Formats: sequence, C-alpha cells, structure tokens
Amino acid sequence: MCGIFAYLNYNVNRERSYILQVLFNGLRRLEYRGYDSAGISIDNDFSFSRDPSTSQSSSDPSLSPPPLVFRQEGNIESLVKSVYQEVAATELNLEESFSIHAGIAHTRWATHGEPAPRNSHPQTSGSGNDFLVVHNGVITNFEVLKETLVRHGFTFESETDTEVIPKLAKFVFDKANEEGDQAVTFSEVVLEVMRHLEGAYALIFKSRHYPNELIACKRGSPLLLGVKELNEDVCKGSAFHDAKFLSKNGNPKELFLSSDANALIEHTKKVLVIEDGEVVHLKEGGVSILKFDNDKGRNGGSLSRPASVQRALSILEMEVEQINKGKYEHYMQKEIHEQPESLTTTMRGRLIRGGSCKAKAVLLGGLKDHLKTIRRSRRIVFIGCGTSYNAALAARPILEELSGVPVTMEIASDLLDRQGPIYREDTAVFVSQSGETADTLHALEYALENGALCVGITNTVGSVIARNTHCGVHINAGCEIGVASTKAYTSQIVVMAMLALAIGGDAISNQERREAIIDGLFDLPNKIREVLKLDQEMKDLAKLLIAEQSLLVFGRGYNYATALEGALKVKEVALMHSEGILAGEMKHGPLALVDENLPIVVIATHDACFSKQQSVIQQLHARKGRLIVMCSKGDAASVCPGGACRVIEVPQVEDCLQPVVNIVPLQLLAYHLTVLRGYNVDQPRNLAKSVTTQ
Repeated sequence: MCGIFAYLNYNVNRERSYILQVLFNGLRRLEYRGYDSAGISIDNDFSFSRDPSTSQSSSDPSLSPPPLVFRQEGNIESLVKSVYQEVAATELNLEESFSIHAGIAHTRWATHGEPAPRNSHPQTSGSGNDFLVVHNGVITNFEVLKETLVRHGFTFESETDTEVIPKLAKFVFDKANEEGDQAVTFSEVVLEVMRHLEGAYALIFKSRHYPNELIACKRGSPLLLGVKELNEDVCKGSAFHDAKFLSKNGNPKELFLSSDANALIEHTKKVLVIEDGEVVHLKEGGVSILKFDNDKGRNGGSLSRPASVQRALSILEMEVEQINKGKYEHYMQKEIHEQPESLTTTMRGRLIRGGSCKAKAVLLGGLKDHLKTIRRSRRIVFIGCGTSYNAALAARPILEELSGVPVTMEIASDLLDRQGPIYREDTAVFVSQSGETADTLHALEYALENGALCVGITNTVGSVIARNTHCGVHINAGCEIGVASTKAYTSQIVVMAMLALAIGGDAISNQERREAIIDGLFDLPNKIREVLKLDQEMKDLAKLLIAEQSLLVFGRGYNYATALEGALKVKEVALMHSEGILAGEMKHGPLALVDENLPIVVIATHDACFSKQQSVIQQLHARKGRLIVMCSKGDAASVCPGGACRVIEVPQVEDCLQPVVNIVPLQLLAYHLTVLRGYNVDQPRNLAKSVTTQ
C-alpha cells in the first residue's frame, strides 16, 4: 500500500537539488499507492562522498556523517514544501555536486500508527541514522522483535511495524563487529535481518556504515530495479552476474529502485523485476543479486553469504505519455475516457473475425495449453476483491452458459477466513488489477496447496499473480493510476467474456450465440465512445445529487455487478453512502428505505430480466421513489411512463457485454460528484491503489 523509491548516481555529477527532484518526482509517480505521509533521505556532506575509483567499503562511521532525513505528514507536495523550508533554515547547499550518491524515498498509506512525521519513513535505527529503511508491506512479528530489541537497550519513537527493521540491522551489525575479526558486509547484515522477519515486505536499506551503497530485498510486495547506462557503447544485452556485470569499469550510470514501473519509465526502460527472496546490492556502480535462504544460518560464528544469481534485464513496453494526464484534469477522468482505446488493446490479436469458410474465434495464448483441463473442471471458482470481484461477477453468467461448468464466486478474504473447500478438480481464477492484492495472493497460495489449476487475470506483467499462477491472461488495459479502477474493470469483463468463449469451444449448439458475442466485442469500443457523450448529462445529474447523503443502485442478472460497481465508485471517491442491491431482493428489506427523497438508480437495459426490472420500477414508483432509470435507447417510454423519472439512455449491445457499457455513466457520475463536492478524485480518503495488506 506504500510506494518506495531510490536513486543512485555513479560516476556522474549530480547536484543535490537534482537528486531531490528525482526523488520527489519518483514519489509523485507512486503517490497513488499512499498519500498520508512521506519522507526522503539524502547524504549530508560532499566531503564524505567517496571517489568511485576507490574500491574499499569502510565500516567506520567516522568516514560518513549521518544521512539527512526529512519526513512530513500529508501528501508529496507537503513534503516538498517542508524540505525546502528546512533546507533554507539550515543553509544546506543545494548546488553541492556528488559524483556518487544514494537517496531513498517513501510515500505512505498508514497501517501501523497515525499519519505523522514520527511514523513516516525512512525509519531509523536511532539518533545517528546508522541504518535507514523504507518499507512497503507489513511485518507480522514486529511486536516480538520489538520486545527483544527493547531488552537490548533500543528505544522506539514510532508506532510502526517498520522501525524494528533498521534497529535490528544495527543490532546485527554491532553484534557481528563485536564477535568477528573481519568487517561484516552490508549484504550479510541484511540477510541476517531477513531471517528474523515474517510477513510481506519490499525494503530498501541505506547506511552511513556503507556510504553510497543501497540494498533492496522483497517478499510478497513488488520491487523493480531500473538501469540507465550513460555510455552509448555499453552492451545492451548483458546480464547481472558478479563475474561480468560488476566489473569496476567506471562507466557512468544511474540506478533506480521502485515499487512499480511508473516511477522508472521517464528515466529508463531497462528494468529487472526483483523476485521474492532476492537481495539486490548496489555498490560502486555494479549490481550483485543474492538469493536469500532462510535455512542458512550462521556459518562458523560469522554471517553466511549465499551464492550470487544471474538475471537478465527486460525492456518496459510503455511510454511516459501513458502516465501523464494529458488534456485531462484528473487521472480518473482520463482513464474513463481512454476506455475505447483500452478495450481495443485488450482485444487486439485475440479475436478472429473469420471469413466465408472460417468460424469466428477467440485466441488466448496464455491459456491454450490448459483449456482441456479447464473444460473438465468440477467447477470454476472466481476469486477477487472489490472491483475485480465485481468484474468476475459480471462475467459469471456467460461463462456458465457457454462452458456448462458450475461457476462460484469467492471474496478472497472470506475464502481464507472460512478455509473454504478448494479441490484438485477445480479451476481457480484469480482476478486482480495490480497482481499484488494481499488477500488474493494468500488465496492463491491456499489454492495451490490444495492442488487446483490456478489462472491469473491481471493488468500487470511480471506481477506476483502473473508469475505464480499456472496460466493466465493479461488484460492489457494500460497503466491505471487513479485509485478508483475504471478502465481495468471494463477490460477485465471483456477478458473474462473472451475466456468464456475460449472455454466454450466450438460447439454447434452455441455457435450463433458465440459469433454474436464476437461481433459485439468488435463493435464495443464504438459503443463506449457513444456512451461517453453522456458526460455533460452525468455532470448535470451530479449537480442534482451533490447534497445527498445516500444513493441506492438496483440491478439484476448481468447488471447486478453493475449495481455493485457503480455504488462502489460513488462511495470510493464521492464519499457518499451508496449501496448496490440485487433487484430481486428489493421486497426483502430494502423497500423500507424508499421515499420521495432517497435517489435510486435502477438499471433496466433490455435483456432477459427487462420485464422484471419494469415491475421493480413500478413498485418503486408506487411508493413515490425518486427514480433514475438507465435503459436501452428507445425504451424510455416503457420504463418511465409519463416521464415521472429521470432516464439515462445507453446503446444496446449483447447482454453479456452490456455491463461494460452500463458502468460508464456511473463512473462519470461518481467522477463529477466528487469534483463538485470538492474532494480529490485521484486520492480518495483512506484508500490506496494497491492493497498489499490483509
């Protein structure tokens, strides 16, 4: 739920002001991951910056003054303002140039301790800032570690789980220096710290004992390394390996660490996705990668060092323009209006229109070797959280119809709480935009332990879900930065509709239905462009609802999921109580809420449930309900006789694709409500984009 970032320049002169801007901009790119507090750490004095031509790494703290640490409650701009105020007060020289420098940064979503400078990161080992750590994740055994460290004389200033990490590093460092004849290395300290940590984490360590070095490690939470070579003639295909990549050739370079690619793309496209258990050591312009082995303890009284690992760089397939707002005021607005293009990208290369002799078909390369197994499944289990769960719910009916396999729905956290049965004959489909949702990841581990075939549907290449499932499909919706998911939701539905078509095979009995859906998929981007023209109409509706305290949304069939997702969007960003309700349950309680004041949205587009929704509208109207009805174009008179309610007309598509069209006006409504009510639409209160805690 937090964002961590680091920047190390090697053998290239950078002024302190430049370093600060790189760190601040990195945090701005990661701010959607958390924005209640932030902090950075940079070096103190140029005179202690080492010449990169020297190779020794002294552990004598007298060679390096304590790093500077800046922490502030609030968003990134609050941090920036406080840093420059403190710089002015201390007369720190911003023009001071460093040929080698390591800086770290963090933006926080609070899990342990209120948003406050003392709970912000970097967390420190003590007053001398011997060890500093930025952390994304949760340390589950921090209380036990804290008790142990207190007994050894450490005092704690924050309520965070993170503070035990730098203090544990200092304890390990001091103890190793007391016991051993040889100086302990930075990586040995970090490896020993990792042996004591339980939970999920991505960590970056900085230490005055090891100036101009950084160490990153991870378990569960995401972390990437970016490499920017500043020499044209450097071999682009080289892999990281102690024998080759770490040769001390003095080539100038910049190295970056980040929670995701958004903060790297403006600097470099050459990245390494750090794997769980890997310890990445940045030192003297080189990178060494060690594999953490928890079974390896102390070796003959000294800290053990595992063998190095060889890894190759990959190239990011994204552009800086994708993470900019462009002509839009907010990311959410941009991402709503990008949906025609994102859906086109989602379907590109996967739909086969066919010809006079060739049937229309769907090709999902990531699943082709597993389709027979999925078809023979005892059942298909969709597992997700929030918006991803709603997308799966929208796709369930068409998957049941075309595959003939029973489909069940599980909220990931509830499945784990119940320890619900998962069988070897099941296919478990894990849906997550980020691919790192903590509850979904734990459910994935549970399903793997039980022997189920695990399928991943995610927007993030190289994510944990993408790597740990047996097969899967990337939704290719493009970078989504707004905390409230919009384009990822519609792309998830489309991918799962294509999944249903692929599993359904080419049975003659449903050929006509399948071909109609494929035709509908091809035309879907145009239908979304058409429905986006309702933008002003939704803004006008938002003006009427701006002072309301509550909103009900009724849907059924394919559009029960639309009701849930529409209500979720309103409560997420507009901070208005809203509830999505299955229309068939209206008479079993919710009808008691209906009066002339409560606004009620009823989704009644033309499908198999249309006549039932007409009945719902009549019952609500009879009780003087304040109705807003979404219907197919041309149906206004039949759903709202006499013009007694407000009508939103949307284009009609195949029933299984209608949720993709119907959600767009509700996304627009939520967006305009939020802006009109004066809230930050991209950074809703108490929320963050990637939910990496349980």
